[in-house]
Amino acid sequence: MPTKSEAALPGARAIARHVRVSPMKARRVVNLVRGLPAREALTVLQFAPQSASEPVYKVLASAIANAENNERLDPDSLLVAECYVDEGPTLKRFRPRAQGRAYRIRKRTSHITMVVESVPAAQARAAKAGVAKAAKAAKAVTPETDEVDEVEGSKPAKKTAAKKAPAKKAAPAKQAEAKQADADAADAEEGTE
Repeated sequence: MPTKSEAALPGARAIARHVRVSPMKARRVVNLVRGLPAREALTVLQFAPQSASEPVYKVLASAIANAENNERLDPDSLLVAECYVDEGPTLKRFRPRAQGRAYRIRKRTSHITMVVESVPAAQARAAKAGVAKAAKAAKAVTPETDEVDEVEGSKPAKKTAAKKAPAKKAAPAKQAEAKQADADAADAEEGTE
């Protein structure tokens, strides 16, 4: 259930009910466009090969038109905030089969709902919900990539040597030979210095 602050966000919705497409097939298409900018989502739906993309395209176009005409929002600033598919009533039909049997055929229907929001409103909502995500992303940025040298002509910091990948487990005899070879090499280096 949306809270009062979420209900007050500028946006619009469109619902298509009793669409003659299976909910499973419609959900595949809806998942392609969730979270995309509205114009980009229309383009994705226009070229999607699934047959369910046509009714989903129409619902999204209707939601954009509702936002533009009813809410006076800029269509270029819209984002697909919510989209989901609910199961509608199923039409039951019968197919005659061998030896007088009748098999049931289920012609499924869907209710497709699309909600678009203005980008600033979507960012504010994401800021409320994703404060922890932003903090996690900020920690992921390493100081070496984030810092800029302020003194002109200064040399960049030296890169640390890459760590060697762990060697595959060898037979015990080979491991002993490898350790002996490493020890001999270390002794030879100490002797040269």
